[in-house]
Amino acid sequence: MQRTWLSSLRTAHEEGSLGEAWAQVKKSLVDEAEVHLKFSAKLHSEVEKPLMNFHENFKKDMKKCDHHIGDLCKKLASHYAWVEKAQKALTEQQRDLEMKNQQLEIKLNNKMEEDIKKAQRKSTQAGDDLMCCVDLYNQAQSKWFEEMVTNTLELEQLEADRVEMIRQHLCQYTQLRH
Repeated sequence: MQRTWLSSLRTAHEEGSLGEAWAQVKKSLVDEAEVHLKFSAKLHSEVEKPLMNFHENFKKDMKKCDHHIGDLCKKLASHYAWVEKAQKALTEQQRDLEMKNQQLEIKLNNKMEEDIKKAQRKSTQAGDDLMCCVDLYNQAQSKWFEEMVTNTLELEQLEADRVEMIRQHLCQYTQLRH
């Protein structure tokens, strides 16, 4: 665009030193425009484009970490819900057993003894289920903690890489400017 603007200047008719001056100004402007175009192209290819690529990869890595942490949190929450459910079941079985023991004191018969034994087995099973759920929760919590530490270190490394990448490209930019 500058070439057409420069060539449309009506200075071609000037003669003498003024004509030479105008010719020198036109040449100088054309040369400067070419330098700016080359600088712009280099800036785009050596600074802007690599930064944009890095940014896209950085977003993907962050999203992957976010999903991983979210999955761990969901897993931990579900294990906690299982513990609560098992705890409620144990409480219900213990109440049932206690009620049957009280009924046994009032009237003694074989059917009541069988019901009490059955309630004891259910209460014991509910206690075992609760312990199993607590163990699974503790394992999930331990894994969650380990993964959080690992992911925090990964995120820290990603941030350090991002800062270094920006520093390098700013240095590249300043070198291009000089």
